[in-house]
Amino acid sequence: MSEKEAMAEVKEWLAKTFEGAGKSVPEFEYTPRSVSHLHHLITLSKAKDEAARLVARDFRLKASEYRSQAARIREILENVGLAQESLPSNVVTSAQVLANVANLLNIRDTEMSSFLVAMGDISLRKTGVEEKRAEVNKESKLLLDYTRKAIARLTYLKRTLAQLEDEVAPCEAQMESWATNLQVMAAKERQYVQQCANYKAVLNHAGYTPEVSHRVLVEMDEHRKELEKKTKPILDTLRSYQDLPPDKALAALAIEDKKMQYADAEKYLEDVLQSALASSE
Repeated sequence: MSEKEAMAEVKEWLAKTFEGAGKSVPEFEYTPRSVSHLHHLITLSKAKDEAARLVARDFRLKASEYRSQAARIREILENVGLAQESLPSNVVTSAQVLANVANLLNIRDTEMSSFLVAMGDISLRKTGVEEKRAEVNKESKLLLDYTRKAIARLTYLKRTLAQLEDEVAPCEAQMESWATNLQVMAAKERQYVQQCANYKAVLNHAGYTPEVSHRVLVEMDEHRKELEKKTKPILDTLRSYQDLPPDKALAALAIEDKKMQYADAEKYLEDVLQSALASSE
């Protein structure tokens, strides 16, 4: 079917439908999508209308058959003297009650076996309903237990949330304090790194090496003190030569002698230092 034919069919169906309801067709845009959807609804509506007509025709046919059967049964009852007008009121009432019970039990006749089968079926359904009710009660109890636990958990979470909200301000203040301390420590770290670099530069300039340990320095200081003790008499002697008479030959000879002693002392100090460094390695 083309799009124009589908649109024409949709407009005709809408007009009939709203005219039957006493209303006018509302204004809307006929798009391919809306036309396709409405045409699908038309197809479903026609199918359901046809099914309803078939069911209604079947019901009318069955009703006609039931009326014919009822007329035939009434005629038979009148011929045998069992018409409803000639029966006692209690018999009519009992028959009506019996018919109502049969209709309630959805049975076609009033035989005792039919009533027993219907009652058995009702008992089975009652048992099934009771079992389902027990299962539902059990599930209800479980759901109630879960609900109570959920409410308790929710109450605990609300209390915990309130406690955490109360602790937010102190924690924020503490975090700000930590952040400030962290900034101060970072500044100190940069300062210490710079000082360490400066000290390393000073040590490199002074000729410091990792082999020079504290123990080596202590030993060198002790040897220096020992050397000072050895050289002090020589220096005192040299100073005493300042008071000698101006005899250049003797003075030169004495100075050369003291210089040799001083050089020996320096060589001894160097040997001691080298041996100390070698032992530290």
